[in-house]
Amino acid sequence: MRAKPTQAVILAGGRGARLAPLTDTLPKALIPFHGKPFLGHVIDMLREQGFERVLLLLGYRADAMIDHFGDGSAYGVGISHRVTAPDDLTAHRVKDAADELDDMFLLLYCDNYWPMRFDRMWRAYVDSGAAAQITVYGNRDGYTRDSVIVGDDGFVTVFDRGRTTPGLSGVEISYAILEKSVVLPLLPDRQLLFEEAVYPALTARGELHAYWSEHRYYSVGGHERLPLTEAFFARSPTIILDRDGVLNERPPRAEYVCRPEDLRWLPGARDALAAFNRAGWRVLVVSNQPGVARGRMTLDDLAAVHRRLCGEAEDAGGRIDRIYFCPHGWDEGCSCRKPAPGMLFQAQRDHHLDLTRTTFLGDDERDGQAAAAAGCPFGLVTDEEPLLAHTARLLGSSAAGWAAEGAAARGPGDAAPAASAAAAEGVER
Repeated sequence: MRAKPTQAVILAGGRGARLAPLTDTLPKALIPFHGKPFLGHVIDMLREQGFERVLLLLGYRADAMIDHFGDGSAYGVGISHRVTAPDDLTAHRVKDAADELDDMFLLLYCDNYWPMRFDRMWRAYVDSGAAAQITVYGNRDGYTRDSVIVGDDGFVTVFDRGRTTPGLSGVEISYAILEKSVVLPLLPDRQLLFEEAVYPALTARGELHAYWSEHRYYSVGGHERLPLTEAFFARSPTIILDRDGVLNERPPRAEYVCRPEDLRWLPGARDALAAFNRAGWRVLVVSNQPGVARGRMTLDDLAAVHRRLCGEAEDAGGRIDRIYFCPHGWDEGCSCRKPAPGMLFQAQRDHHLDLTRTTFLGDDERDGQAAAAAGCPFGLVTDEEPLLAHTARLLGSSAAGWAAEGAAARGPGDAAPAASAAAAEGVER
């Protein structure tokens, strides 16, 4: 039985030349985001995921790193440091620290943040029987350059850091589960990057497993990434909602809300949206709409329904920031139709969400399956626990007061007003 690691090893010694002049005086891992250095956010996540000790492999401006992180007491973990020359490459840094490595450890780059769920990663690693496991970002959005090919069995068949092999799909972002006994014999005496020394050799032996993720990672690898990382760590509060059965009455089986006049709001739904808006939360909607594929409505018909939905939410004091929908049929094999998580990942990329901290509320098992696949916390909306009840739980007691104010202002018999033209701006496929 393999013992689940509690040590994280972080490669944090490079000069960060691509971030000059910021890194002329500051290691890139210490660049601040919302009051905390980039690497501080990473270490917080490691602690939350059960890691007890962090080994920092340092080089460039090591004193600044040691001064900030110290023994780790400020972060709730034990932190130790190993310092080599600033221009040493990463394979040498790991080999130099051999006597401080646990038998099993997690290896990270100091300039990548990816919101991992380590229990899932560990299960995938153990089930694979692999000697090692890396994390691979799917990179369908062309966020960076691909560096791997992963087979149907989840094992890496090509690892090409030079990115010259045809057919590469996905990029290695570290977050690697490694055994010391596997890694150390692969480390050369000469200077070499760790990923060049270890991963191609394991790939050639069929021993490198990939943990695949569609959740974008964030980094301090270059100036162009800093605004995205800033937006991600802002962690703007966001709720993701299903549509039918959460906001409006669900039509009978095989029927659809095809026209604006067919839309019937569920009790309290507009008040819940108003409460989220007042609390400063972004509201996103993800909805399967197979009526388009079945010819029951056109995309223009669906857009008209969504204009009314957005407009009436706005007139009640709420706001829907964007609607994502899947127009495909059940058997088209798309990646967006729930229970597939494609729409959730698209929302993540568009709004720089941390899905592990973003609740998705839906009314059936497909919503729950999509949430699980994306790593979202999930809440089930039912007649007994409608959207407004979930809203009060998420926002606190103040939500109930805001909702009551909205309901009283509209009155029990108020007709829904016409949609505003501006509401259509929130509607997207």
